[in-house]
Amino acid sequence: MKVILLEHVDKLGKLGEQVTVKNGYARNYLLPCKKALRATPENVAYYEKQKAELEARNKVLFEEASKIAESLKGYSAVLIRQAAETGQLYGSVTIRDIAAAIKEAGFSVERRQVFLERPIKDLGVYEVKLNLHPEVSQTILVNVARTDDDAKKQAKAFNQE
Repeated sequence: MKVILLEHVDKLGKLGEQVTVKNGYARNYLLPCKKALRATPENVAYYEKQKAELEARNKVLFEEASKIAESLKGYSAVLIRQAAETGQLYGSVTIRDIAAAIKEAGFSVERRQVFLERPIKDLGVYEVKLNLHPEVSQTILVNVARTDDDAKKQAKAFNQE
């Protein structure tokens, strides 16, 4: 199915590009999330009329994401969790936990913007990528420890490496 992208989509294309995708991807994700329009002559004409407005909205979102990324530079989230003597957590730290910690610190970051390959299951300091906008990302540190004192020791050891 040929579609016109209404915003930048990773590994697919940028705003305004006409790309060919599988029918299910278009029907189940791109079209319902309003990330694309079917590439019909009517929709191409509609896109051309709305092009300036869409680009302006994308620019505003990009600038907001850049400001948030700049304010998050050097930020480190500390999460206190219970763990066994071996350092293995009794639960795990997920995207939801990290997003909640960032929100508590006063930053406006949503769960879908936090990228974590797999849940954190051990104590330590981890680098977590935040995708704030398709063109803006920031890496923060997540320090998972038993107590605040342990967190300070882990942070000091991580910075010395």
